[in-house]
Amino acid sequence: MALNNPVIHPTAEVSAHATIGAGTRIWNNVQVREGAHIGSECVLSKDVYIDVGVLIGNRVKIQNGVSVYHGVTLEDGVLCGPHCVFTNDRLPRAIKPDGTPQQTNDWVLVPTLVKTGASIGAGAVIVCGVTLGRWAMVGAGAVVTHDVPAHGLVYGNPARLYGFVCSCGNHLAAPPDAAAIRADPVLLVCPSCGAGIEIPHRDYALARTAGTRSQPPDF
Repeated sequence: MALNNPVIHPTAEVSAHATIGAGTRIWNNVQVREGAHIGSECVLSKDVYIDVGVLIGNRVKIQNGVSVYHGVTLEDGVLCGPHCVFTNDRLPRAIKPDGTPQQTNDWVLVPTLVKTGASIGAGAVIVCGVTLGRWAMVGAGAVVTHDVPAHGLVYGNPARLYGFVCSCGNHLAAPPDAAAIRADPVLLVCPSCGAGIEIPHRDYALARTAGTRSQPPDF
């Protein structure tokens, strides 16, 4: 089936030097800067800001009030919950020691990568320089300061790895016995869809040492 042209709300400001894929919808008061590349069938909700040169894959959903700054890459199928935050500077200052304004060449851009299918909960903060693995899930309000492995579930401040989720979003069940826990990779099974997901033993061990909570925060 052929995709339709992008739909851009009259109040949106989209640079003529940005690339917008077929079927993408850009809503109220969105700004897309020059050099940004947005794939097909994406949704950019109200008040989203896409900075210069940002790369966004296909079928990405960015909810209200999210700013995606220069240096951030979102692969296919990423979900950014409302008002989640990205950064791109580890040593932010408005002025130099002599009191004059900082210029573009006075700071170092630190990139961030969000891989295919990952989800970021409402109000979460993604500190620059991290990679969120494929199908990872970040809980609402988390502050992520380290890489998150594929299928990893993190939450808290600072965010810690508490378990793993299926591509469908449900929690993966623990291995049935000690032998299965010692395997590398550790095979975890989704109780909802039945999918089996292989998790490197080093990642599974990190989640076990983080402890458990009865229920992660709502997404």
